[in-house]
Amino acid sequence: MPKVLRNTLLSARDLLVTAGPFIIIAVLLLVLAYIALDPTPPRKVVLATGPEQGAYAEFGKRYAAALKQRGITVELRGTQGAAENLRLLLDPASGVDLAFVQGGAGERARSQADADALMSLGSLFYEPVWLFYRDESAQRLLKSDSLASLAQLTGWKFNIGARGSGAPNLARKMLEANRIDPASITLLRLEQTPAVVGFLDGEIDALLFASAPESLMVQMLLQTPGVKLFDFTQAEAYSRRFPFMSPVVLPRGVVDLAKDVPPADVRLVAPTAALAAKRETHPALVQLFVQAAHATHSEAGWFRRKGEFPSAKNTEWPLSKEAERFYRNGPPFLQQYLPFWLANLIDRMWVALVSIIAILIPLSRVVPPLYEFRVRSRIFRWYGQLRAVENAHGERAADELMRDLDAIEGKVGNVTVPLSYADELYALRSHINMVRRRLQAAPGAQGE
Repeated sequence: MPKVLRNTLLSARDLLVTAGPFIIIAVLLLVLAYIALDPTPPRKVVLATGPEQGAYAEFGKRYAAALKQRGITVELRGTQGAAENLRLLLDPASGVDLAFVQGGAGERARSQADADALMSLGSLFYEPVWLFYRDESAQRLLKSDSLASLAQLTGWKFNIGARGSGAPNLARKMLEANRIDPASITLLRLEQTPAVVGFLDGEIDALLFASAPESLMVQMLLQTPGVKLFDFTQAEAYSRRFPFMSPVVLPRGVVDLAKDVPPADVRLVAPTAALAAKRETHPALVQLFVQAAHATHSEAGWFRRKGEFPSAKNTEWPLSKEAERFYRNGPPFLQQYLPFWLANLIDRMWVALVSIIAILIPLSRVVPPLYEFRVRSRIFRWYGQLRAVENAHGERAADELMRDLDAIEGKVGNVTVPLSYADELYALRSHINMVRRRLQAAPGAQGE
């Protein structure tokens, strides 16, 4: 048993030594491919969201929970809104990797260089423009129960949102489209929470949000007595004037069926919110965020049907290749059956692996001949010494040659080779005996 084990280990060593350079080349190619492709995503990513109790903040928490299951930590960066998010994405020193952005939020400030620096992961949901006003303000300032036109805001205290949010830009565009002099309105730029507090206290007559209905502030104001929602009767016209806007309808009773809130359909205009990322964001992270977006936004809502979002449509930036592949084919096939890290590794490395295999297959053909040469050389090198003994016959004393022959035979007795080459080892031993017989048969050999 020890002899068999020894032969087995020897064969394995020969094979390993012979294939060693081949293995080293394969490992080096794999390491170079791994470094070049960088298949493993970073374990931490920064997502810019929005103000507390806003829709962006709520969605950010859902994304963070989804990616935590994949081993990725999502740091949520609270901001004033879409305009600030866009500035952070374009600032290399901000540390922000992805952000929620709003259609038209940074339209005036964007350049082609800015557009080339970002990519879209798809549009996520409608962000209706919510213009809430106090019933008491309408009666006091208009002598009417409702606000019928933006032109009637003259003389009102109107909060259009804090700097950094997307709402101020939208408000300015709509006021300009209605040829309203901003000086005729007391425009306020308060943050969301203090603006709502002032609104409910009667210090502000109207305020404007651009947010998904999941916003807690929107939900609360829709059900607050004495607060009305402006009906954009010209919603279709706004959508024609501003391509980033879509006309949507808040259906009667959708807020509260039992209380019939709202009591009638309300027409609104809505930019589309999107998820944007820096160009250098790791492709695996893009995959995970698009999957999280699908899990978060694909269900039916107040303004969308099931499966309408997320979508590759209505994106202001070029769509990421990973996102495009998701919208075309769904999630990667391997991720349905393998852990994310393994599926991602295979998905990112398979092209390199095929290329490496294509290179190594021709090289692998030299391994068997090298292995054979290594094993047989262990036997054949003794033939040189055996030939020298045989050629020295007649020139040196027979007893001296017999001692050399015995030394060769002793050393050959310690040679081990795989069983498949044992016939050549036995052939060597028979040739040694043949030379010995010739020396013994020589005249005078017996006497000596």
